[in-house]
Amino acid sequence: MQQVDLRTGVGRQLSAPVGGSAVGLKVESGRHRLFVAGGSSGEIRVVDTRDGASLARYKVAGGFLNDVVVTKDAVWVTDSFLGQLYKVPLGRDGSLPAAAVTVPLGGEWVNTPNSFNANGIASTPDGRALIVGHTSSGKLFRVDPATGVAKAVDLGGESVVGNDGLLRVGRDLYVVENGSNRIAKVGLRPDGSAGVLERRLTDYRFDVATTVAAYGDRLYAVNARFSTPPTPTTTYTAVAVPRF
Repeated sequence: MQQVDLRTGVGRQLSAPVGGSAVGLKVESGRHRLFVAGGSSGEIRVVDTRDGASLARYKVAGGFLNDVVVTKDAVWVTDSFLGQLYKVPLGRDGSLPAAAVTVPLGGEWVNTPNSFNANGIASTPDGRALIVGHTSSGKLFRVDPATGVAKAVDLGGESVVGNDGLLRVGRDLYVVENGSNRIAKVGLRPDGSAGVLERRLTDYRFDVATTVAAYGDRLYAVNARFSTPPTPTTTYTAVAVPRF
């Protein structure tokens, strides 16, 4: 994993590639901790953002650990192959647990065989539930964190096909539609039960953008370049666009 200066694009290695791939990443504000979804390794890792030291590793019965969100009392990780989430409960002082907890998805959630299912994840604006993207169906789901019960977010008949990374800023949910090389903006109700698809943005520099982060008044979309065979000299970029 690399730390990259947004002004110059210069990066440095933060952590050696120990424990398999690093797919979803999320920094916990104020505690210098980076939570990593380890893809097919079935491992959630916690890394110190200052020196790359390993703080914890959690092995779960995972299919493909994809994305991460940090809430006030837990860290949540999606599994794109199995119909479940993984919860890393945090103590009142932020202490890390001995093990992660598996939370099966229920209610209206249906896994599509041989396809990507749960992908991006965010919290609702009121902080009481989770929003999970279902990539193959183009739907977003509101998930009760206590029970795992999922209900489709009412988008007024719209869909976000190929949804990948999710980023919530206030009541605005940014959804990366990786197959379409665009970012959709959904205005959510506070409880996340419904939303309005307000606008989409694309950019000629997107090359299978898969996730997005915000800094200041910009969004940074990460190009996965899935259609480009990776080599030791293949370049990867993040594209800055105005936050809309």
